[in-house]
Amino acid sequence: MSVRTSRSRLVTAAASVVVAALALTACDDSGVIDTATGPSLRATVPAAAPSSPTAPPADTAGPFATADPAGQEPTAAPRPTGPKPATSTPTPKTPAAPAAAKPTTCEGSNTSTTAAPLNRPVNHLLLTVTNTGSGTCHLYGYPAVRFGEAQSVPPVITDSKPQAVVTLKPGESGYASVNLSSTDGTDGSNGHTANSLAVYFHGPSGNESVGTGAHPSLPAKGAYVDDSLKVTYWQQSLDDTVSW
Repeated sequence: MSVRTSRSRLVTAAASVVVAALALTACDDSGVIDTATGPSLRATVPAAAPSSPTAPPADTAGPFATADPAGQEPTAAPRPTGPKPATSTPTPKTPAAPAAAKPTTCEGSNTSTTAAPLNRPVNHLLLTVTNTGSGTCHLYGYPAVRFGEAQSVPPVITDSKPQAVVTLKPGESGYASVNLSSTDGTDGSNGHTANSLAVYFHGPSGNESVGTGAHPSLPAKGAYVDDSLKVTYWQQSLDDTVSW
């Protein structure tokens, strides 16, 4: 029993020495088996797959994309917000109204004059002067009338003078009455028929003749006049005119 035991111990010890020797001669400091001293026992380590270049992320943010300073994905820059600036339509300027024309004196160039016989009172002729100008005009005093070839103008009925000067706006009319002859034939003399009439206008003083005269037509048979011929002042209304 002791001899077998001793032999077994020797065999075991010898095997241990062989294994230790192999370990000292076949390994280097890195733990890889040296191919020059023994069979290759190099561990097969799978090679790492080559890394492929990372494609840059697609630019999906449009022209407003900006890089995040922390290295994150690009983010879209905020678009301008808030109310749009108000746009106002310029108000067209209203043209300034033209200055009102200064009133002038009514005379032949800015008026039209007509002469028509009146039924009542009889032997009277109505003169109508209408403002045809673009501004106001004044009828001063009374009409200076000439029938035919008369050398003088008839007098005015002083009681017919109005309280204010007759003022005519464009298109308005003023009036005067002409007493042609005596109604009973006793007060007048030198009666005759006139076939033409001229009307002249006074200025503010009432004495001078201004502007151009008017030449209204008389009835076809003319107008019978005598020495009782006289006129009224210019009147603003027709009713005041025919009362004389």
